[in-house]
Amino acid sequence: MADRHDDVDAWLSERIEPLPPPPGTFDLIKRRARRRKYRKLAITAGSAAVIVAAAVTVPQVVNLPVLNPNPTAAPVAGAQHSTATPSAGRSASGNASSAASSAVPFTAPVPGNFRPTSVTFVSTHTGWVIGQALTPGHCATQFCTSVARTGDAGKTWTGVPAPMAGPPDGATGLSQIRFLNLKDGWAYGPQLYATRTGGGTWAQVDTGGLRVTALETVGDRVFAVWASCTGDGPAYAAGCSRFTLYSASAAGGVWAPVGTSTTGLTNGAAREAAQLVLTGSRGYLLAPDGALYSGPVDGSGPWRRVSSLAASCPVGPARANGQPTGALLGAVNASDLILACVSASSGTSPSVSTQQKFIYSSNNGGVSWQQKATAPAAGVAFGLAASPANSVVLATDRGIDLLPRGEIRWRTASLRGGAPADGFRYIGMTTDDQGIALPADPSAGTVWFTFDGGQSWTASRLNGS
Repeated sequence: MADRHDDVDAWLSERIEPLPPPPGTFDLIKRRARRRKYRKLAITAGSAAVIVAAAVTVPQVVNLPVLNPNPTAAPVAGAQHSTATPSAGRSASGNASSAASSAVPFTAPVPGNFRPTSVTFVSTHTGWVIGQALTPGHCATQFCTSVARTGDAGKTWTGVPAPMAGPPDGATGLSQIRFLNLKDGWAYGPQLYATRTGGGTWAQVDTGGLRVTALETVGDRVFAVWASCTGDGPAYAAGCSRFTLYSASAAGGVWAPVGTSTTGLTNGAAREAAQLVLTGSRGYLLAPDGALYSGPVDGSGPWRRVSSLAASCPVGPARANGQPTGALLGAVNASDLILACVSASSGTSPSVSTQQKFIYSSNNGGVSWQQKATAPAAGVAFGLAASPANSVVLATDRGIDLLPRGEIRWRTASLRGGAPADGFRYIGMTTDDQGIALPADPSAGTVWFTFDGGQSWTASRLNGS
């Protein structure tokens, strides 16, 4: 019998000719292959473009396109208002949407030639500075305003996005910065910008033409002094005739005056400044006429006048950062206050300045005051701060003076590497032991830290320039 497998073996050993594809199949395959190749090239080129753009943008840390997709467009105004009158409410965070609140801040190297004009800390480790960087005309955009952040108490700094605005120039620009927490922050002086993304995106808040001369944060709210001013150039807080205390919820609420008592404050023809100080439960506003106002910081009620310092402690006109030149107010807690009453500076030459500095304290929220000490005459006072432990630090054009708790004798703080030129313009204590200070000359490119209650200070350089 024949083997039935022979036919199968013979069939398997034969050459099999495949059926031809439909007409045009090979042309279709070629066209699709070319399209895939072009798409791959486009993606590669696009990725390279992003890298190049990031490299160009890094020196000028600017807005991410979440709030303002066109970096050359005008700043985005607040959307939660319908009028520009001073009594109208305005959005605390401009047009920052809830979608933007989850954005992660872009970080990059700190731009060169950084000149910080303001510093803010939300913990012992995390803080931000704002200032001008690089050289005008050579920044990534028309603005050189930049922001840097530290998460290790000044050991290292990184660049983060900055608002699209220039330096102070009359009614426009920015010079100061404050953060409430890791997400909510504000840049001001004289314009007002807000972020709800830790600085990842910024949006302008419409102030109706008023200038923001002071701003502080506490709890879940932000407070600011909006003023009608005529100062030009960097003197944005000069020539102010009317001041109003505004407040808003930090979560993006509407800006509104705190109350009638702190609305339209003035000192007649004199162009004095106003100062704002907040504690955990109460806030204080030193008005241009020397009146002291106080109220709750939770938004539960208006502020009321508690005393007047006009006769013994004139407030004085504003410095470049909006702070007064005469009376300097600080707070230890909700009821214990510190006040420095300083006279006009004098000296035998421009390089040798002296000034009377009387330090007063109040343990009843400013209702009454007692002289605490007399600070050293050498140097002109620019800033005052009190730690929770009730020690007092004074920043002058010569350095930093310290009055430890319970003592009556002042000490000259140790400045490692020597005092910067023209001393310090700002000083603050974040805890009993830790504090920060800024040189009067921003070109130093440094932020100074103390970790021993103000006895010694060390400079932290923002970059290697």
